[in-house]
Amino acid sequence: MTKEQKDNLFVLVKSLSKSEKRQFKLYVGRLGVNEDSKFLMLFNILEKLSFYDESTILKKGIVKKQQLSNLKAHLYKQILISLRLNPSHQNIRIQIREQLDFATILYHKGLYKQSLKILDKAKSLAIANEEKNIAYEIVELEKVIESQYITRSISNRADELTIQAKELSQQNVLASKLSNLSLQLYGLFLKTGYVKNDKESKRITRYFKDRLPKYDIKTLGFREKLWVYKAHLWYSFLTQDFLSCYKYSSKWVTLFYDNQDQIILNPVFFLKGNHYLLESLFYLRHYTKFKSTLNDLENITKEPWFPLDDNVEGLAFLYVYNNKFNLHFIEGSFQEGLPIVNVVLNSLKKYHDRIDEHHVMVFYYKIASLYFGAGENKKCIFFLEKIINNKSLEMREDLLCFARILNLVAHYEAGLDYNLETLIKSTFKFLIKMEDLYEVQKEFIKFLRSLGDMFPQDVKGEFVKLRDKLKEFENDPYQSRAFLYLDIISWLESKIDNKPVGLVIKEKFEANLLRKS
Repeated sequence: MTKEQKDNLFVLVKSLSKSEKRQFKLYVGRLGVNEDSKFLMLFNILEKLSFYDESTILKKGIVKKQQLSNLKAHLYKQILISLRLNPSHQNIRIQIREQLDFATILYHKGLYKQSLKILDKAKSLAIANEEKNIAYEIVELEKVIESQYITRSISNRADELTIQAKELSQQNVLASKLSNLSLQLYGLFLKTGYVKNDKESKRITRYFKDRLPKYDIKTLGFREKLWVYKAHLWYSFLTQDFLSCYKYSSKWVTLFYDNQDQIILNPVFFLKGNHYLLESLFYLRHYTKFKSTLNDLENITKEPWFPLDDNVEGLAFLYVYNNKFNLHFIEGSFQEGLPIVNVVLNSLKKYHDRIDEHHVMVFYYKIASLYFGAGENKKCIFFLEKIINNKSLEMREDLLCFARILNLVAHYEAGLDYNLETLIKSTFKFLIKMEDLYEVQKEFIKFLRSLGDMFPQDVKGEFVKLRDKLKEFENDPYQSRAFLYLDIISWLESKIDNKPVGLVIKEKFEANLLRKS
């Protein structure tokens, strides 16, 4: 199937709300341009198109092909200017940047005193809101102006600005080193995944310690603390130290609750912190805390003061519903979770320009797992095939691996035996190409290869043997995570005890709750 042509201008126009479109047209009217202005005509054409089609635009005769790219660039710029003027996009960061722009204009007009007055207010606002990069820019402009216009009322002005510039520079350098480390660790995670043995763990630990700058947590501001927690969090995820993941994601979220103004200014970081906290709790199977954290996150995103712009709204959906699936997986409440499938599929259409394809595939895997637990194996296979047949996307190998294994199990459960042998061969062929398979995966592959040679009366005994073998890895720090993708042990127990797999998981969950109560 051919993909629709993506065009940045078209995507921007289609992302506009009704009020933003209305404001753009009012903005164009204020410019005093002719109502038949070409860029406005182009806007009206794009607004009506259901998909980007250059030939349709050219047929309208408003512009020649050679001039179209320039007209599109002009329209793109005008839309951005209009959006910048929209009150819904006027956050503290933009307000500070705007004041800096005003001060720069006044400086170039030689109105030094007025410029310095605006800069002083903007700097206080920037420091109060942890916008230290902009604060440093402001101080640097203040130094330039002071070198030309001496404010004699403050004799130590030069020393004051020099000290302030030095402090801000040091804080920015530390934040930059920590953010670089956090990004590098995330890059390693995408490239290699979680560590699978002591050798890899030592390599990552050495990498982390060599790049971690020295700091005193007591002297750090909000922004620097946030990057400290992020760097430690990614290191903990890589090394599969989920208790440490919980510790640093909890510090991250608490930091925001202790500085609630920062939730409004940095809602994306707030959402991400909560997502990582929930992910940590899911890995630790800490049900009560997981449920209350998810409930808090969903409630706070519905608060009238919470800043839900297009980007934040898409992320809120992504993190809340990802973890709603996980809640059903912990509880074993697969049947009860089915109503959210349509909610998610409709929302994926709504946010298709804001959620990347990898996260869509993760949702498909979760939907497939939900259907599998509910005993609806053909629906499970339908969503798994969307992942397996996606050749255009480089996904994490572990997701592709478990999608194929679950696909095999679902075919077996659905009684689709006619092509099971072919499926086993293709799955085996795919898996042996993977580097550093989990031992859990290796044992399961061995079992699948021998499945075709078993007599029906021997199958149950082989299920028992495999279950006992896999249980050896259940508490292995490098292997146990494999069971979170696919609870193979519960599936084997369902075959041994002749029970639905969802019921087995639910019974384990309820027994675990009783033990803790």
